[in-house]
Order: sequence, then structure tokens, then C-alpha cells
Amino acid sequence: MISLLVVDDHPILRDGLRGMFDADPRFEVVGEAADGAEAVTAAERLRPDVILMDLRMPGTDGITAIRELSRRGVPSRVLVLTTYDTDGDVLPAIEAGATGYLLKDTPLPDLYRAVEAAAHGQTVLAPTIATRIVEHSRRPASETLSQRELEVLALIARGSTNREAANQLFVSEATVKSHLLHAYVKLGVNDRAAAVAVAFSRGYLIPHDPRGT
Repeated sequence: MISLLVVDDHPILRDGLRGMFDADPRFEVVGEAADGAEAVTAAERLRPDVILMDLRMPGTDGITAIRELSRRGVPSRVLVLTTYDTDGDVLPAIEAGATGYLLKDTPLPDLYRAVEAAAHGQTVLAPTIATRIVEHSRRPASETLSQRELEVLALIARGSTNREAANQLFVSEATVKSHLLHAYVKLGVNDRAAAVAVAFSRGYLIPHDPRGT
């Protein structure tokens, strides 16, 4: 069973989400919060598998909460669920460490699948959000991989998990995921294996010769 924390400043929406998820035996809503500060406190106490996070709330907003959760090392996956899809909302949320980004008009079966995927650490993006990230990655300043993105891909190519890469680079696991996501959109791929393959094919990574020659 996947445990959930629902974060939204609208009580009716929180009640609706609780009812929808509690009606499915795969999920359990273990708590609610009305703003980002409450979300951080509740997440530290409850340690849910997934946090459904609204972004624009009175008091502490969602992006600030995501950053604070990452800073405190809370292992819960954050799945943004909002009505806003502008670059000013999407990109900071992903960079802050969100595992996924969905809009509130997402059909319920898709929302269920997204929560399950997020619980397993998979990145989940609404189609319009994925398009925005791709468009952003095509801008001149984002055409090449950054040094840190190259370092993350090199570690992944050697078989490191996200957590192992984070430990070796002395950053959070959420930061590694953010670098990977940016690398995915720059390389035009959807998963780790494809990212590594394309990085080798384009010369970003040099194949390791096991003979040491």
C-alpha cells in the first residue's frame, strides 16, 4: 500500500483527493496539509511514500516546501499537482527536486498510475509539461550538457544508482534526479539507459576499456 500526504490550501480539494485515494486499496492517505510549512512538518513525522503537492498556497508555497524537504533529507517523493503550467512554475519545481508534475485535470486512472510510478522513483510529467521542458532545453543556453550533468551521467554509466551518485558527488538524491531530467530533455531521451547510450554516441562520454589501454 502506498502512503500519501495531500497538500493543498483548498479543503474541498483535499477531501476529494482523500476520498478518491482511500477508495482504492492500493493507497492510503495518512495526512493532509494546507500549506508548505505544514507539509514539511507532516512529512517529517509521517514519512509518506508520496506527497501530492500544490504550488501556489498562502504562506509557504510548494516550491519552497520541496526545497526544504530535500534539504532535510525527507525521502518522500513529491508529485506536484497544480493548475499552473508556466515555465516559472514547472522548471523551479523540477529543479527543487519534484519527482513529477501533473495538472489537476489529469484523469483519475492516470493520477493513480502517476502516484504508483512516483512511489517507485520514476519521473512523471503531464504531456504539456514534458513539452515545456523540451522547449526550454532547446534554447541556446541549454543545448550542451553541463559539467555536473556529465558527471552524473558518467557515474550512471558505471552502474551507480541515484543515491550512490549523490553520495559520490556530495549532493542530494533529488539534485541528481534534477540533473538527470535536464540531461534527458537535452539528449531527447526518456530513461537512463537511453541517456547513457546517446551520451556515448555523441562523444559526451568516453567508453571505458576494461583492459586499461
